[in-house]
Amino acid sequence: MHVFKQKEALISQLSAEKINYKTIGLVPTMGALHKGHISLVSRALMENDVVVVTVFVNPTQFDNPTDLEKYPKSLDKDIDLLEELKGQVIVFAPSAEEMYQDNIKSEKFDFDGLEFQMEGKFRPGHFDGVGTIIKKLFSIVTPDRAYFGEKDFQQLQIIKKLTEKEQLDVEIIECPITREDSGLAMSSRNERLPESIRKKAAFIYQTITKAKENFSSQSIQQTLDWIYEQFENHENFELEYAEIADEKTLKSVKTKKIGEHYRLFVAVYANEIRLIDTIALN
Repeated sequence: MHVFKQKEALISQLSAEKINYKTIGLVPTMGALHKGHISLVSRALMENDVVVVTVFVNPTQFDNPTDLEKYPKSLDKDIDLLEELKGQVIVFAPSAEEMYQDNIKSEKFDFDGLEFQMEGKFRPGHFDGVGTIIKKLFSIVTPDRAYFGEKDFQQLQIIKKLTEKEQLDVEIIECPITREDSGLAMSSRNERLPESIRKKAAFIYQTITKAKENFSSQSIQQTLDWIYEQFENHENFELEYAEIADEKTLKSVKTKKIGEHYRLFVAVYANEIRLIDTIALN
């Protein structure tokens, strides 16, 4: 397996692959790989000749310096995990200096308002950071396809908008959420949870699943009120927000309309670890 830390070396390798008409898949990650990441890489390997997995904790998408400092890093373990897969995988694990040189700051983007919903309200500048690093990675790798999970559904929609507005020639592949046996959405942040809390975190998925059942017979406000009530009665979890939004615009909705597709989004604190989840409601 090739592991690159410099852009030019990666570009040179990929140029040689493209001369032989090989298709390139890209799976951007921040490392601390788990089964969710591996499911993305596995699908990318089925649909492309070569898959580039980026391992880079992007500083410009963190609004909380402590969160950036504590974000789990395990490159050697990540490489070991990827080596178990069959197929041609290339790892790109650059430093912040390699990606940003002496100017570690975000480009400013207009995502037609998608960036101001949900996560954007609570993490100012986050999606400028996401857009900046994804644009850089697309420029370096020039993939045919890039793979993203539905857990970060807002990010997924923003990346689709980025490719549209910047006219980037890459197909965005949307992949379903991978969950732990308990139902907890797989996330690198889960590794920071105490085992006792991690087991109890099944409560998050149980709650949004029940909310989906309720949604068919309740109003939007009744569904949200029920969710908030559940979290208020749980000592281990603090609900930062629960929103029901239109899947396309990500704008919160107050009343149901026939033919529209809605999705529930939640952000939850567990022992100061921030977890997000989402589920399609109809």
